[in-house]
Amino acid sequence: MRSPVSPDRGSSRRQSSRLNQKDIPAHRIHAFADTARFARHLGQATGVSFSSVSVHSFPDGESLVRIHPPAGNHAIVVRSLCNPNAKLIEVLLAADALRRAGAQRVTLIAPYLPYMRQDAVFALGEPISQQVIGSCLGQAFDRVLTVEAHLHRVQRLADVIPCQAQSLPAAPVLAQWVRRTGDQSLLVGPDEESESWVHAIAQAAQAPWIVGRKERLNDHTVRIRFPAVPPCARAVIVDDIASSGGTLAVAARTLCRQGVATIDALVVHAIFTPGALARIRAAGVRTLASCDTVPHPTNAIRSAPLVATALKEILQ
Repeated sequence: MRSPVSPDRGSSRRQSSRLNQKDIPAHRIHAFADTARFARHLGQATGVSFSSVSVHSFPDGESLVRIHPPAGNHAIVVRSLCNPNAKLIEVLLAADALRRAGAQRVTLIAPYLPYMRQDAVFALGEPISQQVIGSCLGQAFDRVLTVEAHLHRVQRLADVIPCQAQSLPAAPVLAQWVRRTGDQSLLVGPDEESESWVHAIAQAAQAPWIVGRKERLNDHTVRIRFPAVPPCARAVIVDDIASSGGTLAVAARTLCRQGVATIDALVVHAIFTPGALARIRAAGVRTLASCDTVPHPTNAIRSAPLVATALKEILQ
């Protein structure tokens, strides 16, 4: 049987068994290395102790996940699930390890939660990925928290994940960034799907807003039409997820043609592919900012305080 170089497993069990009940914390954060910075901010804001989760990779790509006891009566796993195919397996293994180490409740905090957009069969032969992943997470965790889940026809995350699941709106922290970076800003949603949350950001920022109408011409080309743009010092295009940057670029060029001199862009989840930033800036976007739900050089907005507020309510 293969095993990575590690301390003796029997020794680890004996050490764990010597932990007194008084040494077991009520709550403990367990974070993977790629989300450690976010988790530390979360721990500082809530006063919950922090522990790292280690991962050993076998040659065939399997992962051995190891948590570091004590698990805590309430164990909180923190990991952003961009590049999800490996990370999802590892957080499921972490949940199992924590329960075997004594955790009575296990919460997942995934600042970015994948596989939420495929909520229907769009072509014969496709799965409903949202339901598959939601079912797995609901069986492994007692609670799931994320930021601005990419939901469409399904309105509540709890309808996707069969546990106490909640998608936290990013509008408060996005509105703070808008107010902090300039007055007389017009908030712009690139399409009808963005209307409800662009409206929420605009209300919090006390700013005017408009929403475009997006038409997909083919797999790689979209056209966006905006209503008459009111006078403004700058326009801020806002979107929940950006990957290729195509939609942001088209929106920026359309606003330029309508006479907007200064254009910034703001996204929650920065899933940028190679060349996306150059494409967006070439379209006339001056400043591009994102939340830290997905680690990226454009991260300018901390979402840990947003998550910490929700977590404090749970801990109480």
